Amino acid sequence: MKKNKLRLSFPEDEKNHIWLPLLLNAYAIMDEGVKRDIERYEKLGYSLACKRGCSSCCKTHRDIPIYPIEIVGIYWYVIEKVKEPFRTKIKNSLISHKKGQPCPFLIDGICFIYPMRPLACRQFNVFNNPCSPGEDPFYTRPKDVLKPSEHYLGKALYETTPFYNVYTDDERVEFINSGKLNALTRILQNYPWIELARRMDSLKL
Repeated sequence: MKKNKLRLSFPEDEKNHIWLPLLLNAYAIMDEGVKRDIERYEKLGYSLACKRGCSSCCKTHRDIPIYPIEIVGIYWYVIEKVKEPFRTKIKNSLISHKKGQPCPFLIDGICFIYPMRPLACRQFNVFNNPCSPGEDPFYTRPKDVLKPSEHYLGKALYETTPFYNVYTDDERVEFINSGKLNALTRILQNYPWIELARRMDSLKL
């Protein structure tokens, strides 16, 4: 993969976890694609409403899809990279989280796993007007919601297929286009994150 300045880098961890470069490559591809898509919208006169500190979509969305490799990535990031006092805050949030509630990693209005946020989160951007309290603009004003180029999503997912033991070009494309990969997704808000909280206890830093 060509070097991407948006790509996160954890050199030692990437040596120890063969799946991690795949995920980081995928996120870099998506971030670059979203950046270009936003620029395309802005040339058409749209203005990005999403600003630093906004967490509206983290609260209103109830069905954020997450791929298995992304779940592994969150486990790794929370267990191996997050330090106190954030570590305890995440653990407490995971313990108290109930199925269907907003994202448990949104704490004090901040995404505590922002570097490893899922592809779905990276794609979601809103233009023109900030979201009203409780609004999900995907349903209320879909014209203001970024429609990401499928090209970038496909490339990002393609990077991750070795995680699922899919390696040849033809098999990787078929795995994605057939819906087999999407069938493996879970809903972030419904996932049993309590197991991550238990792992945090057993693997204290």
